[in-house]
Amino acid sequence: MNSRYAAFKNDAVALRRKGFSYNEINKKIGVPKSTLSSWLKSVPLKPEHRKRLYTKQVQILSRGSQSQKERRRREIDSIVEEAIREIELPLSGQTFKLFGAALYWAEGSKTKSFTVTNSDPHLVAFMVSWFEKIFNVSPKTMKAYLNIYAQQNEKRIKRFWSDITGIPVDRFGKSYIKPLSTGYKKNNLYYGTIKVFVPKGTDMKHRLFGWIQATLQSTNPKVKLAQKKWVSLTSIQRPPVNL
Repeated sequence: MNSRYAAFKNDAVALRRKGFSYNEINKKIGVPKSTLSSWLKSVPLKPEHRKRLYTKQVQILSRGSQSQKERRRREIDSIVEEAIREIELPLSGQTFKLFGAALYWAEGSKTKSFTVTNSDPHLVAFMVSWFEKIFNVSPKTMKAYLNIYAQQNEKRIKRFWSDITGIPVDRFGKSYIKPLSTGYKKNNLYYGTIKVFVPKGTDMKHRLFGWIQATLQSTNPKVKLAQKKWVSLTSIQRPPVNL
């Protein structure tokens, strides 16, 4: 071992005994960490030095995680801001009509009633506005029903949704109140779930689905062909009910 090499090793050992980490030693004497690991694996660390290095490592890991989260948050913000600029406002009448129809297709009732149910105030506010502008139905004539937990304040939640939708509180029907549950997630569904009902809306709903069918004309043949090919899937027997 030449004198220069021996000097580096002696310096490394001395720094390690003082509680320096491999990274800290590398910065001081320029020896690769792989070499330091070989040199210093048998050098014991005092408890206070071990504690300092452990705490430092935890802090580094924590900062790294937060840094990654912050960087990702900024990336997402940038993507959203760019996407917002891609949309021309105000929306055209056709775009507005089909956007609401698509939301209803996803979240609305497919049975007899013309209703939409959701917990997102933005979606609900949009749909009430959409009902009014597309079908000339005033929110004052609509009805609403809540689905909430027993832990929640029904009167206050009704007032909240009334402010959002413009539906008068006296147009709210009987709420469905879920019983007390240990599985209730306190941070979710602060405002419960609301069902907005459009009276005499059956024909409106059929008209809406006509718009959807027109929009889907390009994909309908492919879907119908696949359904015909796989019609056997519809004939599977259901398992017997356990009594």
